[in-house]
Amino acid sequence: MATIQEMQQYIRQNIQEAFPEPEAGAVAQLVLEHVLGQSRVQLRLNGQETVSEEQAAYIYAAVARLQQQEPVQYVLGVAHFYGLDLQVDERVLIPRPETEELVDLVLKEHKGRQGLQVLDICTGSGCIPLALAANLPGAAIYGLEVSEGALEVARANAALYKLPVTWLLQDIFAPVQGVAAGSLDVITSNPPYVLEAEKQQMRPNVLQYEPHLALFVPDTDALKYYIRIAAVAQELLKKGGNLYFEINERYGKQVQELLLQAGFAAAAVVPDLFGKDRMVRAVK
Repeated sequence: MATIQEMQQYIRQNIQEAFPEPEAGAVAQLVLEHVLGQSRVQLRLNGQETVSEEQAAYIYAAVARLQQQEPVQYVLGVAHFYGLDLQVDERVLIPRPETEELVDLVLKEHKGRQGLQVLDICTGSGCIPLALAANLPGAAIYGLEVSEGALEVARANAALYKLPVTWLLQDIFAPVQGVAAGSLDVITSNPPYVLEAEKQQMRPNVLQYEPHLALFVPDTDALKYYIRIAAVAQELLKKGGNLYFEINERYGKQVQELLLQAGFAAAAVVPDLFGKDRMVRAVK
């Protein structure tokens, strides 16, 4: 049987067309950590240990899927997000690091507050409300999503961690049911914001596998989710409540301006770790 070290080389060499180096090395690492249940350090120390036939068969099947440019998170069924290992499949968008920054911003501004009422809109895998629920004990947290398949994934993730989130299967462009007017302290949203025109710049593994419903907006109506959610937030937030958006970096100023026009007392663009306009926060 092959050793761990040999299997790592096998993965890297066989996925390089789909995942050029250094990404191939990172993907191989993720696969081995998942299949063998070992950390990066353990894999290095145990490089001469052999893998079992069952483990090898799983790895060969994973490599065949990776060669088709399927994202490694879907192949393994897991995405790491803010300390949680969330189940993911093609019904939900893969959580991104920039969305962890959105969660981090909310927690920095609200951690320690008691009795918070929080709604996440366009919730997908549930990554935002679940990360908030894990770090805001006692908060009442809601996740709203139009896709029934996505909510099935979110519910499974909540059950995995026994996190108390109330899920709302609703279209945000219809009146919101199940949340009282003026009751919320925080609204978060990472809505679809990639322009149709930006499709050609996206990698095939995103276009072929991730749900377009969660990704794209029409070029002619790029801010439609922000306009609608701003109106919903004016209705559902308490006075002094906070709204947090993840945004397309090219629309920071426009989202800020529409929030001010919608009657928010303050709106600010917040850059991500790379200095890109990635979030907007506002106060009712």
